[in-house]
Amino acid sequence: MSPKLDAAIAVIGIDIGKNSFHVVGLDWRGAIVLRQKWSRGQVEGRLANLPPCLIGMEACVGAHHLSRKLTSLGHDARLMPAKYVRPYSRGQKNDFRDAEAIAEAVQRPTMKFVATKTAEQLDLQALHRVRERLVSQRTGIINQIRAFLLERGVAVRQGLRFLRAELPRILATPCDVLSPRMVQVLEGLAVDWRRLDERIERLSSEIEALARRDAGCERLMSVPGVGPIISSAMVAAIGAGEAFSKGRDFAAWLGLVPQANLDRRPHHPWQDFQTRQSLPACLVRAGRMGCADQAEELAAPRPQAVARGGQETAASQRPRHCAR
Repeated sequence: MSPKLDAAIAVIGIDIGKNSFHVVGLDWRGAIVLRQKWSRGQVEGRLANLPPCLIGMEACVGAHHLSRKLTSLGHDARLMPAKYVRPYSRGQKNDFRDAEAIAEAVQRPTMKFVATKTAEQLDLQALHRVRERLVSQRTGIINQIRAFLLERGVAVRQGLRFLRAELPRILATPCDVLSPRMVQVLEGLAVDWRRLDERIERLSSEIEALARRDAGCERLMSVPGVGPIISSAMVAAIGAGEAFSKGRDFAAWLGLVPQANLDRRPHHPWQDFQTRQSLPACLVRAGRMGCADQAEELAAPRPQAVARGGQETAASQRPRHCAR
């Protein structure tokens, strides 16, 4: 690109792909001055030669890594949820128009951005996702064992620990309803179950060790009911919470506010849905995440709630006149 064109670019929108990136650059007036398709290896080299500018991308796989690289080059790289970029797309959908919509959306003063994750956050998040997959596989094996036993008329009390205690006895002394082939199948499933238990235990121990060494996780664990798994999942998802301007935005991200306010959340990654559902409401009610000095507020009702409750009680005790 020519030096004159480089100086004219003020905002860049990048539509991230697997091997090719579609790039649209705008000048200060909003006119398109750059419209090119770059390979993955060309992005960092070409943007390194540009003057610092505002760069927008959708928060997707690989976006956090690229955002850190572009920030180190002096650019103002910002990530946005894809659903917030979609309203700015015009015309028939294609990659260049998606990049143009990203360039338009990143300039909006009301846009909600996603905080760029550090390498440590991504590592911790990877541990959680692997552990979640293994737990899901273990649940599937347990359900399959129960189904096979029920089809043969063998019922075990509901609960993981009861099946774990009863399965060795069932396999050691098989009744007439279990054929030798079915016993062999159940033994193989039991071996898979034990292997998954060992892997889950190793990952849980590693996550707990990382949580004990992290200051943010330690603050979160000071809240009653929050342990290493929940605290580390929260830190991996949102870090220190800089993306939230107030506690209500954090409550909206958790899904603890009415549905009408859900569109105000800064970030709504579907992969963190189970993490949000597993977090206790006391994290939101405490005001700031993991503040031990505000934990006493949880036990005492708010003065406004007490006054409102007294007014409702007095109104309910008033005599009602029947309409004639």
